[in-house]
Amino acid sequence: CFPRECAGEEDWVDSRTVYVGHREPPPGTEAYIPQRYPDNRIVSAKYTFWNFIPKNLFEQFRRIANFYFLIIFLVQLIIDTPTSPVTSGLPLFFVITVTAIKQGYEDWLRHKADSAMNQCPVHFIQHGKLVRKQSRKLRVGDVVMVKEDETFPCDLIFLSSSRADGTCHVTTASLDGESSHKTHYAVQDTKGFHSEQDIAGLPAPIECDQPQPDLYKPLGSENLLLRGATLKNTEKIFGVAVYTGMETKMALNYQSKSQKRSAVEKSMNAFLVVYLCILVSKALINTALKYAWQSEPFQDEPWYNRKTEAERQRNLFLRAFTDFLAFMVLFNYIIPVSMYVTVEMQKFLGSYFITWDQEMFDEETGEGPLVNTSDLNEELGQVEYVFTDKTGTLTENNMEFRECCVEGHVYVPHAVSVGLLHFQEREELFFRALCLCHTIQVKDDDEVDGPRKSPDSGKRCVYISSSPDEVALVEGIQRYGGCGVDPPGGVLGLPCAWGVTWGQRPSSHCLCARRWIPLDPGGQIYLFCKGADSSIFPRVIEGKVEQIQSRVEHNAVEGLRTLCVAYKRLEPQAYAGICGLLQDAKVALQDREKKLAEAYEQIETDLILLGATAVEDRLQEKAADTIEALQKAGIKVWVLTGDKMETAAATCYACKLFRRTTRLLELTTKRLEEQSLHDVLFELSKTVLRSSATDAPDFGLIIDGAALSLVMKPREDGSSGNYRELFLEVCRNCSAVLCCRMAPLQKAQIVKLIKFSKEHPITLAIGDGANDVSMILEAHVGVIGKEGRQAARNSDYAIPKFKHLKKMLLVHGHFYYIRISELVQYFFYKNVCFIFPQFLYQFFCGFSQQTLYDTAYLTLYNISFTSLPILLYSLMEQHVGVDALRRDPTLYRYHIAKNALLRWRVFVYWTLLGLFNALVFFFGAYFVFETTTVSSSGQVTAWAPGSRACLSFLQLALDTHYWTWINHFVIWGSLLFYIVFSLLWGGVIWPFLSYQRMYYVFIQMLSSGPAWLAIVLLVTVSLLPDVLKKVLCRQLWPSHARCPGLRPEQLVSWNQEKTERQSQCRRQMIWGKSRQGLN
Repeated sequence: CFPRECAGEEDWVDSRTVYVGHREPPPGTEAYIPQRYPDNRIVSAKYTFWNFIPKNLFEQFRRIANFYFLIIFLVQLIIDTPTSPVTSGLPLFFVITVTAIKQGYEDWLRHKADSAMNQCPVHFIQHGKLVRKQSRKLRVGDVVMVKEDETFPCDLIFLSSSRADGTCHVTTASLDGESSHKTHYAVQDTKGFHSEQDIAGLPAPIECDQPQPDLYKPLGSENLLLRGATLKNTEKIFGVAVYTGMETKMALNYQSKSQKRSAVEKSMNAFLVVYLCILVSKALINTALKYAWQSEPFQDEPWYNRKTEAERQRNLFLRAFTDFLAFMVLFNYIIPVSMYVTVEMQKFLGSYFITWDQEMFDEETGEGPLVNTSDLNEELGQVEYVFTDKTGTLTENNMEFRECCVEGHVYVPHAVSVGLLHFQEREELFFRALCLCHTIQVKDDDEVDGPRKSPDSGKRCVYISSSPDEVALVEGIQRYGGCGVDPPGGVLGLPCAWGVTWGQRPSSHCLCARRWIPLDPGGQIYLFCKGADSSIFPRVIEGKVEQIQSRVEHNAVEGLRTLCVAYKRLEPQAYAGICGLLQDAKVALQDREKKLAEAYEQIETDLILLGATAVEDRLQEKAADTIEALQKAGIKVWVLTGDKMETAAATCYACKLFRRTTRLLELTTKRLEEQSLHDVLFELSKTVLRSSATDAPDFGLIIDGAALSLVMKPREDGSSGNYRELFLEVCRNCSAVLCCRMAPLQKAQIVKLIKFSKEHPITLAIGDGANDVSMILEAHVGVIGKEGRQAARNSDYAIPKFKHLKKMLLVHGHFYYIRISELVQYFFYKNVCFIFPQFLYQFFCGFSQQTLYDTAYLTLYNISFTSLPILLYSLMEQHVGVDALRRDPTLYRYHIAKNALLRWRVFVYWTLLGLFNALVFFFGAYFVFETTTVSSSGQVTAWAPGSRACLSFLQLALDTHYWTWINHFVIWGSLLFYIVFSLLWGGVIWPFLSYQRMYYVFIQMLSSGPAWLAIVLLVTVSLLPDVLKKVLCRQLWPSHARCPGLRPEQLVSWNQEKTERQSQCRRQMIWGKSRQGLN
């Protein structure tokens, strides 16, 4: 039976049995049911060759505009409509085709990547020999051999290694974002099997869990090698496949990201609904007026158009419905079908401006910015909250050992002489613990991947570890003469100068750190623990606790990362019991993590404190300047980190998130031990909400993970709203917030809490590791730093350094929003201007559904005549220079905050402007060409679309501030293209047309002097309101973007006063509500 639920939710069985090398038990020896498992193919593509067309069409027609035009096209085919089906079918076909080609190309790239992965060669053992075959042909139970620098083809149980100690080192950057090396251990019973013959004769069944997506809940994290990880610094390993194909943890973590929709897209859909309502209203009005017109005598059947008997007997309701559909078809061009494809092209092409930006290229790493999705470009210009990780994002994640405190004595590497050190017993134990409690391996090859090299210039060796902290500690201790290198074995150990050589027992994992249990020659067993002070101090019963704790707090305030070291002696009987306890917990199939935690709690008690270390993680270049610029731009920056409060607070001061004048408010576990959560929140709200608007201090809030859990936890009465609202209000009135001791899911909770608050602000999350993925996915926009592949896959954008966030938001984001807002409003404007005269024309043709424009102009107006100029405008426009945006961050939100350019007020203005232009052109043409209109020359039919196109181009030129030769070429070239097309369309007899309404009409119109005069006059009158509006706005509300000489403080003073008045009123209202809620 095949397990259908790949996520570990099978109801029929909670484990599986895998036989190594498919050596199943003989029939009848035991109850055995053969199981079927999927092959090793990975499928990330969305379509196949056979389902691409139906599936893609189904997805495209789920979009309301496409579905609407499909219905209109079908109506034109079924009933007699005033326009040809080509007028709707051709634009719809163009949009569907372009989108299908784009999506098909993207899926072809996914197919190509899948094929390359599935066809990778893999070595596996068959009948005692190595056989090579494609990765997709692997099956559960196959024994695989993986060589150094190769990627594991599936999830393997680690059987044996070429290393004598049965270990191997892997990197999991493609899984969890960590680029450091991790140590894995072969199964104890099989680590001695080193040849193909030994492995082939292994009759071993493996009982393991069903597939689960959790990377950290495997059947034994030290024994399971995950697909996507890479073998490092180990010649070869043997492993048996337990999870293959789409059941591997990497495949189960191919989570489909929730579709993020930008505020601009939501506004577009809302505007589209309004225009659909206008369309239906126009069709209903014309249908009603048509039958009112025909109710008069002789109006229904003029002498030149008598009805047949069948037409007279036709059902009135059916005739009215058919006429209603015909009017819907006639006016359907008010819906801009090409707007969606133009917006997609603008986003896709505009994303290259980030990718091509040389100022965002990091020469040190050789990497540039990356855009994973272009759908959120405009959201970069609307960000109100930035949530950032600390380690590796604000800091370099490049550790350097600064000092250690042992038994109350402080040792600094550069301030002591190695030859003068004479260690006491506990000092020697401290340095021994640092030399043993790590996962560092040493290689003599300079080419090997590794974060740091040994400072000993006489030896060409590289330190390889799962954590940069460990490398820094070992390098620091080596300066004291406390560490040595054993090149033949490649293991970092203790030098013989210290008099003894210690063996190492198997390692285990603990909640606070790794520990090693060494055995000295006298038979004494020691348990060493290294971890955070919050994990070590509660377990300590002896040592210089006060002195060491004081030094730890001092180093934390200085922004240093601290670790504590403790130990205890073990009797042989106790050690045997510990080994048995850990082994039972590690092989448990149910509640393994819980049992391991309970075992660690029993083991790690009654420790003796030895000392503490301090490691520095430097700030990234220009991190402080970037945060300062973001705050000036009106963006609130929150730091979410797992570090302790003192260390994180010191980093926040260093990066100018907190200033010396900032008044810090604490909502931490330590304070909650003294006061209840109710009292603390009440006091904090009282502090921030009662501050006057004029002399309000600069507040900063610090909260830890435990306090956040209490805030988010429902109260006894089942409600948590009051606490959350108070917490949010306190946060809103703080210039910066620091959240320390945060778990990954708590980071996502914070982002979600702000994201769905009543203001619905746009949020951005930036991090550099797998623990940041949850908040990156939760935020409106996710940005990833330098580390890791999983986080990069789940992010929307990737930048090399934190400093590049400044230009990405303040420059690129600002331009993106301005440009696409103008594009959307312009599309609705030009369609209203184009199709409203068609509505007015029905009053002059007896509501006979006669078209004002020729079929060719109806078809090409949106997709050819007017689309390219606005597309280039939305890619090139700069209403203010790049240098001005970087120099003055206050311009970031000025006049565009909260989606200001797509609010209803602006939408109504553009719609009314389009209606005014339509009225001017229709009635202007009617009165100017009144005598021509009744003639058969048809000049109005030719002149009307040309005048609309000319007006559209001039309106766009009027709004353009950044002129280049490309703008001139596209705008005036489009106008020239319209003229050339009209000359060819009306000047040549086309054999495929049954009749030509426009033959020779356009040429005759160009020869008319009144036509030229009318075009100039009516275009001038149409542009007059927008020109007057711009002149008045510049005089009454001078914009800094239009007047660069104006000082920023003069620019925003009025807005600041207004904001402060509103904030004061809001504080008073919330203060009253808070008192009622808390009471």
